Amino acid sequence: MSQEFDLVVLGGGPGGYVAAIRAAQLGMKVAIVEKEKLGGTCLNRGCIPSKALLRSAEVYATMKESDKYGIVADNIGVQFDKVQARKASIIESQLKGLNYLMSKGKIQVFSGLGRVMGPSIFSPQAGAVRIEKADGDQEIIVPKFLLLATGSRPRTLPGLAVDGEYVLTSDEALELAELPKSMLIVGGGVIGIEWASLLSDFGVEVTVIEAAERILPQEDEEISKEMQRLLKKRKVKLVTGAKLLTDSVTKEAGQITVSAELAGGTQSFTADKLLVSVGRAANVENIGLEATEIKVERGVIVVNEHYQTAESHIYAIGDCIGGLQLAHVASHEGIAAVEHIAGLPTHQLDATKVPKCTYSRPEVASVGLTEQEAKDKGYQVKAGKFSFKAIGKALVYGETDGFVKVVVDAKTNDLLGVHMIGPHVTEMIAEANLARVLDATPWEIAQTIHPHPTLSEAIAEAALAVDGKSIHA
Repeated sequence: MSQEFDLVVLGGGPGGYVAAIRAAQLGMKVAIVEKEKLGGTCLNRGCIPSKALLRSAEVYATMKESDKYGIVADNIGVQFDKVQARKASIIESQLKGLNYLMSKGKIQVFSGLGRVMGPSIFSPQAGAVRIEKADGDQEIIVPKFLLLATGSRPRTLPGLAVDGEYVLTSDEALELAELPKSMLIVGGGVIGIEWASLLSDFGVEVTVIEAAERILPQEDEEISKEMQRLLKKRKVKLVTGAKLLTDSVTKEAGQITVSAELAGGTQSFTADKLLVSVGRAANVENIGLEATEIKVERGVIVVNEHYQTAESHIYAIGDCIGGLQLAHVASHEGIAAVEHIAGLPTHQLDATKVPKCTYSRPEVASVGLTEQEAKDKGYQVKAGKFSFKAIGKALVYGETDGFVKVVVDAKTNDLLGVHMIGPHVTEMIAEANLARVLDATPWEIAQTIHPHPTLSEAIAEAALAVDGKSIHA
């Protein structure tokens, strides 16, 4: 006999498990179906493991420059097996925490591949879930409501088949047993730049090949230019405006060679390995959607403002619906979907109030409109900028590169966007996002007393700089 639940969540990533916890808080009987491990890509093959590697790389880079802090450190080296072991221990610790939360919320977790069923003897409407387990057994569970949170996977390129030896995605790169001497990275977006940063800090020779005219093309142009300058200073080769020619890939003598069309002609690039970092594709195949009325367009599930699909009792959130494919967005959407199921008031996600972070060295963080986006939307714009070179805490850290930039509507003085590049800015962006949510003005930000010495003083100074009133400039 099949088990019945108020809510079944298909996928146990940061969207799915957060939604399940919220549903349990609201008194629902909840189940999660997960084919691998709880935490999804974020915990197991994305956010957490990549940041663990980035932290090890940062420590190594700092130790190589320890003399500037008055510290003598000889014979500095990388034991990459221990770097990977630390990463694994962090994942395991987080996984134990998730399992505890499932137990605390009385959320039943089913291990296996879940497929959505159409109308059947189990349910008069689509939405029952068939679970195909690793041992070949099957089980069917029947929910009143179903939430699809199936996530995404690294996107690949035709002609660059991932083989795990020469051609990698971030999935394979995270499991490297040893560091290569050189790496080609195809894609200069967030993930590509994070990998470029950590690999270069570990001493790998890195070349980034980007189709757009600048790296981090979704960020403010001044941020992109500063990151480009700083990466070049660290000997990272950046090739922009490049059209990759995937029909000319060769693999020989332990190296891979690719060619790209540039403004000045065709150029070849060779390295030990190549990392494909060109975005992520939604996991919408092989989960039974064809048995339902659910629509898939441009590779993602179509939902309304409440995250309902064409089957009103079936919701979808996170990477599988496209939009901003970020863990914190998936979590926010999961809570909103569950609260709509429960009949609670909800609000639509505003993409301009979602913080975006790049955990490179230096870090990048932003929220709201870039200066160019604001101009394109017809705003009369004024902006203020303040360098970390004038911030005492940045001098203490020994990390003075970068700045904070504030973009404002010149007519209303409302905050339109905040863009940062520098030390620990991913920890600072929440203040800027709160200011966006509250429609703060630069004056209100500046009137907020920022403790001294802190890096956050740069936010107040940049806000003052909008009207030429910065104190320490």
